Amino acid sequence: MRRIRTSVGVFGAALLTAAPLALTAPSATAASPAVVTARPATAAPTVEEQRLSQRAPQEILRRSGFADVAGTFGDGLARVHSYGAAKRYVTEAGRGLWRRAVDRVQGRGPQGGDLSRDDDRPLYWARLGMTEALREWKPRFRLTPGQRDALAGALERGSRGQDSIDLPGGKRTLRVVVTGFDPFQLDADARRSNPSGAAALALDGTTVRTSSGRLARIETAVFPVRWADFAAGTVERTLLPHFRRGPRQADLFTTISQGRPGRFDLERTNGAWRGGYPDNARESRTETVPVPKGVPTVRPQPQWTTTTLPYARLTTTPTGPFPVRDNTAVTEVPAGGGAPVERPDGPTPGSTARAGGGGDYLSNEIGYRATLLRDALELNVPGGHLHTPVLQFGAGNTDPATGAVTDPDFVRNRTAITGQVRSILTAALSVAPGIMEK
Repeated sequence: MRRIRTSVGVFGAALLTAAPLALTAPSATAASPAVVTARPATAAPTVEEQRLSQRAPQEILRRSGFADVAGTFGDGLARVHSYGAAKRYVTEAGRGLWRRAVDRVQGRGPQGGDLSRDDDRPLYWARLGMTEALREWKPRFRLTPGQRDALAGALERGSRGQDSIDLPGGKRTLRVVVTGFDPFQLDADARRSNPSGAAALALDGTTVRTSSGRLARIETAVFPVRWADFAAGTVERTLLPHFRRGPRQADLFTTISQGRPGRFDLERTNGAWRGGYPDNARESRTETVPVPKGVPTVRPQPQWTTTTLPYARLTTTPTGPFPVRDNTAVTEVPAGGGAPVERPDGPTPGSTARAGGGGDYLSNEIGYRATLLRDALELNVPGGHLHTPVLQFGAGNTDPATGAVTDPDFVRNRTAITGQVRSILTAALSVAPGIMEK
């Protein structure tokens, strides 16, 4: 999920059917107030919910067995008679959706249809059906706007795996936290999948064995493609319990998103800049990355943070069919001011960020936020951001209006990307400096 000045355009040419946007600040009409994640029952559907009625989302839900999720959730809400009961019900329903999606991807329970099990999209569209049902719900008791907001937040966190990360204690098993993203750029093509989200579902709760024979447990979560949620602290709230010192502290972490066609990128440097490209809610932000109040951070706020993933070894260790690159490029305003300058070898002293290695969108931002939190807590473990290859539909299936929601090449590419993510994590655990001494 990147925005980078390249000949392939925004996020990689293969997936785009609309012209890429220029990397300039959005117009005043593009900016708008922060997204409200919970609304009164009289509020209009959110931008994301409005896409639910399209052909592709409905087919994805039907062919995965998730078409019943929103209706079942709404029926349960209708039977709730107090706010306390509603909070318990919504929280468990959100976690239940996450477990159902993980189980389907990992081969447990019914497949629910002919859509391949590795698909991340049923989770995204089913969640939106639930948020719509919650927004339209008219309870039999008084529900304040703040309480409705709290219910919506519980549903978001639970259905994204954010509040169910369960790392083991002790020294025998290494602990790994991995994050992915929702599908995005859905106005151009509502069929889109995000391989980082698919990898998160495939890896959640699994173990890998390092070259030394030691086991590592992987726990995952996914994040929305929305500027406002990041400004409100969703990343820090999710990661903070697992970055603090203690017997369950993470030994390695990586945030993951979709990047360039045909390659993985280990982003060496993250920048403190939001470039303004519209998110899934059609919101834009052009500003310094805002750090939420109340979380540990570094003062003054740094313009750049750096990966501690073992990039030198990961770029030379065979991990799968795609090359893994150490991406050192950034865009900066040099010390003393002037026009932005592209730097292939990283930032220069005193410069101001305009794009990290991962661009100036939410993938760069999640890498920045995670590594800034790492530095604030003095967490001395490997961590950083990984961009996957772009997930492409097969030849002849590129028309978003008439194309199939899946095809053999699409599934094969997503499966290959997920498999290589697992291999990259295993290699990182095996070669990261100092990790085997723990």
